[in-house]
Parts: sequence; structure tokens; C-alpha cells
Amino acid sequence: MLSLIIPLYNEEDNVAPLQDELAVALRGHEYELILVDDCSTDKTLERIKRGPGVRVIEFEQNTGQSAAMYAGIMAAKGDILVTMDGDMQNDPADILRMMEKLNEGFDFVVGWRKQRQDNLSKKISSRIANFVRSRFTRDGVHDTGCSLKVMRRECRDALFLFRGMHRFIPALVKGLGFKITELPVNHRPRTAGVSKYGFGSRAWKATCDMLAVRWFLSRQLKLRIRRES
Repeated sequence: MLSLIIPLYNEEDNVAPLQDELAVALRGHEYELILVDDCSTDKTLERIKRGPGVRVIEFEQNTGQSAAMYAGIMAAKGDILVTMDGDMQNDPADILRMMEKLNEGFDFVVGWRKQRQDNLSKKISSRIANFVRSRFTRDGVHDTGCSLKVMRRECRDALFLFRGMHRFIPALVKGLGFKITELPVNHRPRTAGVSKYGFGSRAWKATCDMLAVRWFLSRQLKLRIRRES
């Protein structure tokens, strides 16, 4: 079974259409949909199409994308976990292609938005951030900011919750010895709602997070048990 984890914050015009697209893209596949609402102030919760296979986690207060993603990942019951944004910029049609990549011997597949449909400022700031982060953490990923990721359930053992965790998931997973790769995916322009953050407001925090993650990876132990009797 697949578990789809989608953080939501004020996506009232996107959540129902996204559910419809997922139903089409994953027709014939068993999946659960875990929607994590980060204390939306609009009608996001009212617009969710409830039913079998749809699970909703509601936060008491706005805690951020990392917390929402982590809560959903840890609550997942599937063997394969898929994370994506709730703004409809990720294309559900890419999910099955990414799952096929796992069959080539990988544990974790990261989406790569080679043709980003964002404004110039966001493209440039993201490219700079990804360039610095990738070389500092050595995760080998072009676009860790792409929320569309597919992983085997075991990969979540590499994660621990901290502010900004979602930017470093590939580095943490790779650091624990899992095999990761990336795959170009479709990226669509946002047609409803607004982006929830800006580069300037998070640059310093992201830099501090990067230093902390680099330190953690340098101290991380990989425990391998030969035999138990």
C-alpha cells in the first residue's frame, strides 16, 4: 500500500482538486491519503473530501512544513511513502514513474524540478540555496526543496524532527546508508493561493540548520548487527 503525505496550510481552493487528480493518477492502486493541516485559517478543512482511505491530522497551532511532513510520515501505514505539496504545483502523474525508479535498486527518489514554474527571484534564490546545501551536506541532490519524494518505509528511520528538517531529508536518509537518486518531474505554476514563505526570511535559519546537519552527519553511527542468537 502507498501512503501519500500532504501538508496543508490555507489551500482551500487546491485540496479538493488535488484529491481528484490523485484518484485519477493512482487508479488501480491501493493508497491512503494523509492530509496534515497546519492550523489553516481558511476553509481548507471544510473542502477536504472525507471518506475511506482519507486521514486528516489537525495541528493545534501553526508549527511549519517540517512538523507537518514529519507527523504524516510517522503516521503512515504504507510500505511506500510519498510526500508532496498541497498547492498543486507537484504533478500526481509523476508518482508512478518515481515508484518504478525504486525497482532499480533505490530506496529513496527525489523529484527534480528542472523547469520550475516560479518567479525569477524564487528560481535564483532556490538555485543558490540548493548549490550551497548540496555541496555542504554532500547529498548529491539538485533540488531538495521539491516536496515530491518517494521512499521505502524504512527510510523514515533516518529522520528526526527539527525546524527546517524538510530541506535535509535526502541528506539524512543518505547518511544512514540508504540509496538515493533523483528524477526530473513536472512542475506547474500555482493557480490558487499564495506561497507561504520567502527566501530572505529563511536564509539565515537554513544556514544554521545546514551547519547542524553537517555536524550530525559527521558524528552519525551506522549500526549493523552481524548476528543475534
